[in-house]
Amino acid sequence: MFLFDNLLCMLLGISFTVWFTLLLVFIIVPAVFGVSFGIRRLYMNTLLKIFEWATLRMERGAKEKNQQLYKPYSNGIIAKELASLEQEMQEMRRSGSGSALGGAEFEMSDIFHFCRRGVESIVDDEVTKRFTAEELESWNLLTRSNYNFNHISTRLTVLWGLGVLIRYGILLPLRVTLAFTGVGLLVFLTSLIGLLPNGGMKSFLSEKAHLMCYRICVRALTAIITYHDSENKPKNGGICVANHTSPIDVIILSSDGCYAMVGQVHGGLMGVIQRAMVKACPHIWFERSEVKDRHLVAKRLSDHVADKTKLPILIFPEGTCINNTSVMMFKKGSFEIGCTVYPVAIKYDPRFGDAFWNSSKFGMVNYLLHMMSSWAIVCSVWYLPPMSREEGEDAVQFANRVKAAIARKGGLADLLWDGGLKRDKVKEVFKEEQQKLYSKVLVGGAEDRSRS
Repeated sequence: MFLFDNLLCMLLGISFTVWFTLLLVFIIVPAVFGVSFGIRRLYMNTLLKIFEWATLRMERGAKEKNQQLYKPYSNGIIAKELASLEQEMQEMRRSGSGSALGGAEFEMSDIFHFCRRGVESIVDDEVTKRFTAEELESWNLLTRSNYNFNHISTRLTVLWGLGVLIRYGILLPLRVTLAFTGVGLLVFLTSLIGLLPNGGMKSFLSEKAHLMCYRICVRALTAIITYHDSENKPKNGGICVANHTSPIDVIILSSDGCYAMVGQVHGGLMGVIQRAMVKACPHIWFERSEVKDRHLVAKRLSDHVADKTKLPILIFPEGTCINNTSVMMFKKGSFEIGCTVYPVAIKYDPRFGDAFWNSSKFGMVNYLLHMMSSWAIVCSVWYLPPMSREEGEDAVQFANRVKAAIARKGGLADLLWDGGLKRDKVKEVFKEEQQKLYSKVLVGGAEDRSRS
């Protein structure tokens, strides 16, 4: 019994040594020096070939069973015609009472226009569907994506089961270990660097420590990132703005360059990380009572960008996560400062894992579990040329111009809606706009009638 216990301890010790050595040699050391052995790219290409085979097998199995494999593709549930309110009213009155829109009188048939628009918005509005997971046409061997395709064939079921063992038995423990390593090193190193006096050496060490730790965290997600147009990377004295899909957007961008973060002070583990980071680098953290003070926020941002020795500020102007299909309204605050803005577009490949965080449905721990039990996180990052506010352009117009450039580069839909509608009720101003449009139509019709 004593020999058996010794043998078991020896085997555990050897297993741990081998595990730690592989972790150190193939992941942590390359992350420290910013190099890659190409293992993740090989892994991604292998997955693509497996997905291709699985798709062919699903199509053949569905054909044998006379099943419909895919839903008919449609850009929207309802086909909407692009027409002005006045044109729609004209058409509705002609088809109803036969009268044209020639007076300021209200007609009962006008109600049907608003009823139809209301039902259309309930069934297929542009806001709600931006906060649900992006749907795939084929299966990526994850149970949570689309259909239960594994029931089509025995081979697919076996392949799915093997995938579960690999993702939860091998990849998940490895990724959790790397995540704790990256976060632990970040807290330790930034706290240590914070003891140094301010100067060039402290800034240099801080930058290297942040890059190293973020690159380890990127490997904790098996993230395969392609950066484009690196000559446009944000520089000191500016603000970097990007579309927002996930909290890991910060890690994705920070593994290629250092940024000053902006956010609210938190408690718990997040608070420990924030306090450690701010010792080594001038990040901008606000107390809960300060966040609503726009003047204070603007002043601290202005003071930061005025100092050319400080890192560029990273901001996500949407204020909430969108599901990787569109870019929603940018808050104007970061565009009022009057400094150079560096736009960045981020687009994730949903075939390997859904990066979107639906915070109203999943907590942070549940979301991270989904991330770390996915096949990988694959994305592209485009650095756009720097943009400045033009003469005669207000902050809202500047924000919309930057948003349009990001949407165009990332292949995303450019929407005017406020992402805050995800949780808040529609503002009264939107209702008033519709009322004003209708009144203008009636008044315009009366004016045309008086002239004639």
